[in-house]
Amino acid sequence: MAVEPIKLSDISSTFLPPTLTGPIFEKSVEGSAVMALSKRVPLSMTAQTAVPVPLDVPTADWVDQAGRKPLSSGGIGVKQMSGKKIAVLIPVAMEVVDSNAAGLWTQLQNDLPTAFARAFDMAAIHGKTMKGATGPFPDFLAGTSKSVALGTAAQNQGGIWKDFVDGMEEIVDDDWDYTGTVADKRLQPKLLGATDTTGRPIFVETRDTGTGMAMAGSLIGNPLAYSKSVSGKLRRQSTSADTGLRAIGGDWSQTAYGVGMDITVRISREATYIDDEGNAVSAFQNNLVLLLAEAYYGFVLGDPEAFVKFTGTPSGT
Repeated sequence: MAVEPIKLSDISSTFLPPTLTGPIFEKSVEGSAVMALSKRVPLSMTAQTAVPVPLDVPTADWVDQAGRKPLSSGGIGVKQMSGKKIAVLIPVAMEVVDSNAAGLWTQLQNDLPTAFARAFDMAAIHGKTMKGATGPFPDFLAGTSKSVALGTAAQNQGGIWKDFVDGMEEIVDDDWDYTGTVADKRLQPKLLGATDTTGRPIFVETRDTGTGMAMAGSLIGNPLAYSKSVSGKLRRQSTSADTGLRAIGGDWSQTAYGVGMDITVRISREATYIDDEGNAVSAFQNNLVLLLAEAYYGFVLGDPEAFVKFTGTPSGT
């Protein structure tokens, strides 16, 4: 199979320069709900990177002059982060590649961040790949045993607001801090439509900014970010199913992520790929160019029990 570098203007390397890859990575961070709430740390793509995940605040105490210094009772758990590859294969009409390289680059800038962000969130939240196989990260957010069913509290007792406060209480009572929530887009109309017994909206703070970023305001006094990967069911993704997960929140100091420094882009006019129905499609026969993009991301989670799941009824049931 002949594979050659993609040529975009004067660029003729499969490793795109930071001036071009930087915006893609930054847009993927903006589009990822998990990355929006987690802290960013350096990532090595060739070796394990020790990422310190704080498990407690160090304890300071009073001491006499020249007295013995107190030993902190806090601890730092060390998680090993390594770069995991995300890849996407994009079929493009050959006429676009030959006559409009700038337009092809615009397509990359629009499509790759969304593809990378959704794949990252699916793995970090559910521990799954986009096809439902075991994901690349050993720990994932939905692994927590804490769970609250939305719709449990009656309207005159606070309704869905009370459900989220009950989840927060589970986290706080377990000596964690509740610092934010990631939510499925299916939850947004329910939040905006929730009212008290007099018909007044409850969640005016959850309104979307309309910027396309994952961050969308706050919920019960803490940051809120949306991701289509929370439910596990993505638009036009027939192989995935709605898990019923509508939100997950907790102590985001227990999470960290890293991104690689290079995006590899390769192009082929002769290769064959398998579509979602399992059919082999020839790029040569169908006058297509196959664009293969690869990038590296890492994620670590200190303790899944620092989070609580908020569940609803899966769509279609």
